[in-house]
Amino acid sequence: MPIVRTELGDITARHYADAIVNAANESLLGGGGVDGAIHRAAGPELLAECRVLNGCKTGQAKITKAYRLPCDHIIHTVGPVWHGGSHGESELLAGCYRHSLELAMEQGIRSVAFPSISTGVYSYPVQQAAEIAVQTVRAVVDEHPEAFDEIMWVLFDERTKLVYDGALQKC
Repeated sequence: MPIVRTELGDITARHYADAIVNAANESLLGGGGVDGAIHRAAGPELLAECRVLNGCKTGQAKITKAYRLPCDHIIHTVGPVWHGGSHGESELLAGCYRHSLELAMEQGIRSVAFPSISTGVYSYPVQQAAEIAVQTVRAVVDEHPEAFDEIMWVLFDERTKLVYDGALQKC
């Protein structure tokens, strides 16, 4: 069974895992928040590779090289914009985590670092997002206990980290 944990930090700043997950928009061409930070840190080669991927649908994931980042791959996933929970947001968010981990398994990636998907400019409530994230990751790990060495959330602020830590303790 892999280690599943949280860490406070900047997902672009140091080596956390073989792959980091980018909370991208549907164009995959960069944006604000973690998406913009990842694109800036990876360099222009990332944008060039993303241009040929033809975007990504909400709840799905695509993979690229990491270029100047201190990891091997970037898994780009598009989280849902929060509309109050009545537009299938929870299923779409769960799909982000599930499809990201499926791509990692297909590529033989053994360690993955996630940000808190959709909780920034997409306004998903952090508590609900953390519970969905942890439940989905635990379900994938239960189905594939030997697939990963470590799965983590690298979280930018202490408040979000505490919420994810609480969700991990419950699950």
